[in-house]
Amino acid sequence: MPATDRIPRTAALGAAALALGVTAALTGCSAGTADDPDVVTVYSADGLRLESGDGFFDKVFADFEEETGIRVDYVEGGSGEVVQRLTRESANTQADVLVTLPPFIQQAQGRGLLAPYEPEGSEKVPEESKDPDGAWTAVVDNYLCFIYNTEELDEPPRTWDDLLAPEFEGRLQYSTPGVAGDGTAVLLKAVHDFGGLGPAMEYLGELQANNVGPSSSTGALAPKVDKGELLVANGDVQMNFANMESMPSQGIFFPAAEEGEPPSTLSLPYSAGVVQGAPHTANARAFLDHLLSEEVQAQVSEVGGGFPVRTDVEPDDANAERLTELMDGVEVFSPDWAEVDENFDAYVEAWKEATGG
Repeated sequence: MPATDRIPRTAALGAAALALGVTAALTGCSAGTADDPDVVTVYSADGLRLESGDGFFDKVFADFEEETGIRVDYVEGGSGEVVQRLTRESANTQADVLVTLPPFIQQAQGRGLLAPYEPEGSEKVPEESKDPDGAWTAVVDNYLCFIYNTEELDEPPRTWDDLLAPEFEGRLQYSTPGVAGDGTAVLLKAVHDFGGLGPAMEYLGELQANNVGPSSSTGALAPKVDKGELLVANGDVQMNFANMESMPSQGIFFPAAEEGEPPSTLSLPYSAGVVQGAPHTANARAFLDHLLSEEVQAQVSEVGGGFPVRTDVEPDDANAERLTELMDGVEVFSPDWAEVDENFDAYVEAWKEATGG
């Protein structure tokens, strides 16, 4: 079992990790990690690992250790949080692998935090899903979604305008753009659907009347929706589909731009790269090779509730069929992530000004 930490740290390590003699320093990495040749430290956006221990990363880590003898130390947080932590530690790098959502993987690349490496299997990944210079590659395909409480709502909201209804006051929340990858995706979908930054910010300013407030982690919202504390929140397909069994009162939906339009969403893949100056570069490369292997990619839907990125892998398990049905009729667009990265600060500042966030 990997050692696990949150950013910021909120709880002690689980009993299973302690039973294996794994201890953690306050930084979230196991004591003596840098001097241990048989470890790889992964900083990741939340969503791929479950508290139940049945998530995609749980199996990936266990199988990787069994095959290679290399233990995984794991640190998770919001998509932007893990990049910020990596930035702060750049003079004394602790992480070996970064896994996060766009535009934060591009942000990490722009800050010089990633070392070029093209994993085995990356030749089967579409060109638009990897950096041409090898700084990062997608490892699990994914999409922005919204979730609703199926016990209190007979059907989900259909459009953006539906979310402005008084019934959602104080019972709607989306994660913070600029901090969380899914929250940033909400902003980008609004820009796409409303036809520009100005009208999108006007809408999000109106929506603020119903919004509970900021949340650095999208994963923290799903339990609130399942319990009925919230009626609606944002999420992503992989994460919310994967936790359906433990949170059965949440349903997935995709709001349309307006009545009569088809539901839409944006591509939001988990992407990974080797950290520049990583203490265990060889282990990091081996881990990325493992993530993109045919065997692991074939497990993405069955175990993780996501979509494989390799074009030569077509799973036929029950989850894959359900995910195909879920996405049927949903229009998918891909932002110009280079443009988003270049204008990232302007997007976030516009959102803060519009919402007071």
